[in-house]
Amino acid sequence: MAISKELLDILACPKCKGEIHLNDSEDGLICDQCKLLYEIKDDIPIMLIDEAKPLS
Repeated sequence: MAISKELLDILACPKCKGEIHLNDSEDGLICDQCKLLYEIKDDIPIMLIDEAKPLS
């Protein structure tokens, strides 16, 4: 089960409050402004700044 469109519409980056979007493999959410990847584990987005992975 993927993240619903309704949930994606209301989620925002916890760091900058900007827009986020699914990555190509749909296992994480990307904030282009902060260059961070928030992983999705067991269909739950982990929206903790300390847990986010920097994009290269």
